Amino acid sequence: MDDMNKELLENIKNSISETVQVKKIGIAFSGGVDSTLISKICSDMDFDISLLTIGFSESHDILFAKHVNEFLKYPHHVLEIDPDKFSSISSKINQTIKTDNLSWNENCIAFHYVSKLANSLDLDTVITANGIDELFCGYNAYREAYSGGESQINEVMLAKLDNELKMMKAVNQVASEFGVTILQPLLSEKFIKYAKTVPISEKIHDSEDLYRKHIIRKLASEVNVPELSCTKRKKALQYGTKIHKALLKTR
Repeated sequence: MDDMNKELLENIKNSISETVQVKKIGIAFSGGVDSTLISKICSDMDFDISLLTIGFSESHDILFAKHVNEFLKYPHHVLEIDPDKFSSISSKINQTIKTDNLSWNENCIAFHYVSKLANSLDLDTVITANGIDELFCGYNAYREAYSGGESQINEVMLAKLDNELKMMKAVNQVASEFGVTILQPLLSEKFIKYAKTVPISEKIHDSEDLYRKHIIRKLASEVNVPELSCTKRKKALQYGTKIHKALLKTR
């Protein structure tokens, strides 16, 4: 492992240690590179982990997460969303967070179900990989900003981080119904400061770069995350769970 990846791994571990004060945790798990990397690192750090996956029946995230965990063999729990109750749940969450921001509503709905699943397993702490897409150019918006140079990429990063930090407060508001706290170690001030020092060239190569997050993918491969996860292109939570599709039907 080269020095840059060693430093990245060390900073992720430190951020987890400083953020997570209990040993028994749930991890919001889609099977993608971010959640699988965090799961692998937490397991290697001797946390007692349970992978938590939610989605509608036969959704991408449920199928892919199960497939990835055939290699990992961690405790894995799945909650399938009941389509008959979805409309009332989504309406209740919209009234709780009081915003018309579609992405916020979709994420809060997803974490409502993640928290419900955690609660059913007597887990009160759930870890997420939120922050990786923001800090390591995971979104398509970074491709669009690439031609504007580093300053434009950094502008997008600041806006994405600001949105994510605010959204996770709304997520925790929803999770509190189940006595669950959702933690994002990679959105800590210290980790954000470190991640900004990682060269842009380690995150995105050009405006046609469909994979991005290259240093994250490389680290994932080096700590033995399954290859199908390391090379998986991003599929946002609301799409992978089919929540986006279901929510549009209720509008």
